[in-house]
Amino acid sequence: MDEQNTESRIELLKGDKVLWMVILVISIFSIFPVYSASSNLEYIVNNGTTTGHVIKHMFFVVLGLVIMRVVGMVKYEYIGKLSSILLGLMIILLVVTMFTGQTIDGASASRWLKIPGTPISFQPSSFAFLMLIIYLCRYLTKKITRERLPIENIMYIFGPILLVFVLVAKDNGSTALMILMVSVIVLIIGQLHWKYIAGFISSSFIAIVLFLIVALNTNMIGGNRVHTWMSRIETFTSSKAKSADVDDESLKAKNYQVMQAKAAIVHGGITGMGPGKSALKQMLPQSASDFIFAVIVEEYGLIGAAFLICLYLIMMIRIVMIASKMPAFFGSLLVLSLGVMIFIQLAVNIAVAVNLIPVTGQPLPLISYGGTSMLVTYLQLGIILNISSRIQIYDEEGMGKKQSVAEINDIA
Repeated sequence: MDEQNTESRIELLKGDKVLWMVILVISIFSIFPVYSASSNLEYIVNNGTTTGHVIKHMFFVVLGLVIMRVVGMVKYEYIGKLSSILLGLMIILLVVTMFTGQTIDGASASRWLKIPGTPISFQPSSFAFLMLIIYLCRYLTKKITRERLPIENIMYIFGPILLVFVLVAKDNGSTALMILMVSVIVLIIGQLHWKYIAGFISSSFIAIVLFLIVALNTNMIGGNRVHTWMSRIETFTSSKAKSADVDDESLKAKNYQVMQAKAAIVHGGITGMGPGKSALKQMLPQSASDFIFAVIVEEYGLIGAAFLICLYLIMMIRIVMIASKMPAFFGSLLVLSLGVMIFIQLAVNIAVAVNLIPVTGQPLPLISYGGTSMLVTYLQLGIILNISSRIQIYDEEGMGKKQSVAEINDIA
């Protein structure tokens, strides 16, 4: 009787059990730094209360875990087949956001779309990014052995990528660049011919350069954030070029966020100041979201940060293992692609905190305060867990490691 109860409890965590445990540990841990850092929103930004913010964060954690489990109950092949419709819907929402988007929590870009009749806002760009990657994985899987005509690649691969990129780039340059980067990686993993990938990269580079030239020198593209991007890059390069003893007040003012983040990391030392005892969280803008890693290092030290990074590393290793064991090409490609999305977001957030790259607005997966990003990450992990649960089914059906072309086309 006890064995049956144990089995039923374990079944609640459908899919890779190690990945489930890592997700649960990171999700529970996220409550503590968010509770500490959100005091910045209450006392500095004058937005809500610390208790209210942590309750909201806990709600999104629970909702995300529920969504992740529900996604595991749906065949991932159906998600792939719906991706083109959902991508079309997200593109429409991105267009709406361009004209009616809002700013929240002191952000300077109109990235959020409010649901009519409710106080709920979300970022369509995050969902559009996810749907684009799922769509690309499915399209690359279909008729994989056939040489596609150039017009097909332009219309059904490069067209959607560039459309989403253009709609997102105006107000969220870092996410737009990540969309291009991840899309190219997906095309490489998906075995698209190198001549098309090289052509796409070259064309994209030329288009971006022309966009920057027009935006910086004319008023043809209104409301763009190109000057903000260039200022951040200039500040980053200037701070690297100048010696530490140079007293440049203008540079210090522009580099305020990074300076506070670095101070918090240094202040944390090896063992940290202790949970909730960050001294610099009140002076660090976006301490509960974009720069929460600095708060974690200050409070939990190098040891705590290393432990957290080890958890993320285990997550990445399990994702690669799931992809390698999955017989279905579509499932394997989708797992790797979603893993790349999570890894790049993680790497960018940490790199900004330690001043390896210019400041961008990318959250720390599963930890940073913010509903849209958290839910999208849980969706990604839910799909990965869904696919991991199918590995045993394929083994039981006696399917080999490699599929026939007919099986590949059918499953996508």
